[in-house]
Amino acid sequence: MMRTAAALATLLASLVLLAQTARAEGDVERGEALAYTCFGCHGIEGYRNAYPSYRVPKLGGQKAAYLVVALKGYRAGTRQHPTMNGQAESLSDQEIEDVAAYLATRGTGTVEAGGTPDAAFDGAATCVACHGANGISASPMWPTLAGQHEEYLVHALNQYRNGERQDPVMSQMAAPLTDQDVAALAKYFAGLDGLETTKPAEGE
Repeated sequence: MMRTAAALATLLASLVLLAQTARAEGDVERGEALAYTCFGCHGIEGYRNAYPSYRVPKLGGQKAAYLVVALKGYRAGTRQHPTMNGQAESLSDQEIEDVAAYLATRGTGTVEAGGTPDAAFDGAATCVACHGANGISASPMWPTLAGQHEEYLVHALNQYRNGERQDPVMSQMAAPLTDQDVAALAKYFAGLDGLETTKPAEGE
């Protein structure tokens, strides 16, 4: 499986480079105006989704290109969450780029500083090809997992396992995981230095 993951990562890296050349540039100022509703959930430390109950994901330090992938997934319905589906459906491609560009500025530099040094976990061997041993992704289009809420990581992996969230790579990677595997991976990545709760700029 490690070889499969590495091969997929290499293939995806090539596709990412091609995709990035076609992406529009996000406008941070326009994104700031559009993203004000995001802070109602993502800007509150420990804010919980009502049902099922889990802490909503931290976005501070997440990469803009991945946020674009996620928002387009919610808009297309390949990711399922009623609130996020509704929010994303109202956004154009350019508006998604703008929101992502702005949200990516709201970290405090923990991810850019490299996160937890010398992190390692044998159980995450198939994950690190894309997400990095320290949970900081090797590509701008793959999510950084370091510091993400443990509950949210469990929820996301289970969505890949049951088909509620669709991705050609992650669906295959998550399918053979047991509940114990999911719990161990979530605990490992959540314990690393990285993502933070998104905070609006002062005065917003």
